[in-house]
Amino acid sequence: MYRLISATPSPYARKVRLALAEKGIPFTLSTEVPWDGTTETPAYNPLEKLPVLVLPDGTGIYESRYILEWLEVKHPTPPLLPADPEAALKARQVEVIVDGICDATVLLFWERHRDPAQQSAPWMARQRRKVEGGLRALEGLATARGDRWLVGDAFGLAEIAAGTVLAYLKVRYAELDWPVRHPALVRLHEKLEQRPSFQATYPVPQVISDAVV
Repeated sequence: MYRLISATPSPYARKVRLALAEKGIPFTLSTEVPWDGTTETPAYNPLEKLPVLVLPDGTGIYESRYILEWLEVKHPTPPLLPADPEAALKARQVEVIVDGICDATVLLFWERHRDPAQQSAPWMARQRRKVEGGLRALEGLATARGDRWLVGDAFGLAEIAAGTVLAYLKVRYAELDWPVRHPALVRLHEKLEQRPSFQATYPVPQVISDAVV
């Protein structure tokens, strides 16, 4: 059986948990704070990042986007990508936008852990622009699609990606209050969070015990 090393607030780890659940793949879950010195992540990922999918032979599959690609190849049913190549590329594009929003949000989170005198206001403003620009792109797509899924005719990678970032922003960047400006994303978020896989994986903050340096 697979084992997934995860962190409870991580949108990257949640993407993988959702994919495993939606594909019906059994796995055990190990929850860590990857910043803490007790993490076992380096034993499976030389980049020391989560999530990591540990195979029965102890091999680590890492980086969320690659894990999802690996799962699609090894466990193609049910598919999370449309059969149409153009639609599949569109789904991948949504994932790129989402990962960019998440990356910028993570950078903001860590910057705000620094001493206020050492924080860079222009640098944080740049990250906020990335977040807001990505959300506008997703809002445009969701608006154009109406009540349909973001890409194609079935739930898949695009919805997994978009759903994870919307919930993550509520946990790590609550002051952004994105629902006020993005009604189409609100509808998508509410629709997705009704799925059992989403309800079972809603992100929650973790306490970081080691010093952030």
